[in-house]
Amino acid sequence: MALRLVEIRVDKDHFDRLAPILDDGHVVDHWPVGATDGFATHRALVRTESVEALTDALADRFEADDGFRVVLLSVEATLPKVEETDKKDDEAGDDDPDRGWGRVSREELLQELETAARVDPVYLAGVALSTVVAAVGLIRGDVAVIIGAMVIAPLLGPNVALSLAVTLGDLDFGRRALVAAASGALVALGLSVLVGWFFPVDPTVAELAARTNVGLSDVALALAAGSAGALAFTSGLPTTVIGVMVAVALLPPLVATGLLAGQGLTTDALAAATLVATNVTCVNLAGVATFLVRRVGPRDWWEAERARRASRIAIGLWVALLLALVALILFAWSDPPTG
Repeated sequence: MALRLVEIRVDKDHFDRLAPILDDGHVVDHWPVGATDGFATHRALVRTESVEALTDALADRFEADDGFRVVLLSVEATLPKVEETDKKDDEAGDDDPDRGWGRVSREELLQELETAARVDPVYLAGVALSTVVAAVGLIRGDVAVIIGAMVIAPLLGPNVALSLAVTLGDLDFGRRALVAAASGALVALGLSVLVGWFFPVDPTVAELAARTNVGLSDVALALAAGSAGALAFTSGLPTTVIGVMVAVALLPPLVATGLLAGQGLTTDALAAATLVATNVTCVNLAGVATFLVRRVGPRDWWEAERARRASRIAIGLWVALLLALVALILFAWSDPPTG
């Protein structure tokens, strides 16, 4: 069972307002830490799926107070062991919206994805290195090298962050995620075009030809990748392996597009670009849908209404684009391109 240690600091004169929140059934155990400089600190052991309900209640009560702060820490283990049946006689009730979902809190999602969607030298270098490795693997038709490129490709974070921003209706976060995703795509495309310009590229190599032969199975793969990415973040699971799955859908077809374009193989490059567009659409559509199913949303009701509108618009646009791309796949790329 995943647990979090929640450390809460409030004005010591308002400490009596904290007890009812900690005793409402969301907390496994809690204890005082001490008081310094006019502030009192309390720690609470909380199941992961109950953290968001607790932090929302704390923010509603104390957010306007000076010095208020909540810190979330992962818990590796605790003694005595916390059992599923220990949840204070099910005080949260069967109507608890987070019960049984095992989802991390909104704040944890934002913290992790804001970091993952940051454009900095490390991110750009990771994209550049993975692009070069993928380009070599595609030219050689070496599957092992291509897999190595997908392991180091940092493409999961920006795409899942974009889906989360849509789900929360956070336009500023969405812009930053979009800039990160677009920056990575431009670096990968530009480098692969240069590689395709300077090195011979054989479009009949199996790994390249596979990225120009677009089919409906690619749609299923990308939808599964997007959903898996969102699911990994909301469950607090290690994202390394899931990142490889998303990179499968995004990096090789993007690099193939650049290689073929650099070699002057326009038709093949357009087919690969269609696969890129299809995969990006599917990854983001599945990501938004997964966040909605997992009941990820803003805390305040006015933000929730804006988020619902943003989600409806985004899903409508992604579905319309996906239908257009599926039609293109069926009617324009039903046969492998010939160059």
